[in-house]
Amino acid sequence: MKKLSLRTRVLTGAVAAAALGAGTFGAVSASATAPAAAPAAAVKADTANRNLTQSTHLTVAAATKAAQASLDAAKKENQRVTVAVVDRNGNTVVTLRGDGAGPQSYESAEKKAYTAVSWNAPTSELAKRLAQAPNLKDIPGTLFLAGGAPVQAKGAPIAGVGVAGAPSGDLDEKFAQAGVAALGN
Repeated sequence: MKKLSLRTRVLTGAVAAAALGAGTFGAVSASATAPAAAPAAAVKADTANRNLTQSTHLTVAAATKAAQASLDAAKKENQRVTVAVVDRNGNTVVTLRGDGAGPQSYESAEKKAYTAVSWNAPTSELAKRLAQAPNLKDIPGTLFLAGGAPVQAKGAPIAGVGVAGAPSGDLDEKFAQAGVAALGN
């Protein structure tokens, strides 16, 4: 057998050690499992349990129906608007931007919807409150301009419809109300 040089033996050993290390790492990685998590404490879900609350939310289909009704009402009057529907928590469920709606209308519609559901009142009414409480306008995410309408179930707010882009807030709010009314049908 031919005797290998010191350099060849060192390189061969290094390659073998690297291959063995990679194989070991791969085997450990492939078979590694996460440690078992402690089971979560179960909350007893009965009517006497005061740790739970229930809330009502619009389905995506209902939110889309309201938004489309608002957009259709605006279209009948040749207005180019954006309509947003938010849930009780202010999260956007659906936004429809009408053909030709201005770029500012998207964010404005969402903020009007958020403002309406937050205070369970039309934004035209809330805008009037600024005379007594001017700091209301400083609350992040709100817009105190007409065009937002709350959606209620059993007197409680469950969603908000916001419309923006018409030449007046009165028109925006009229279209938002058309969306709310469509949910009653």
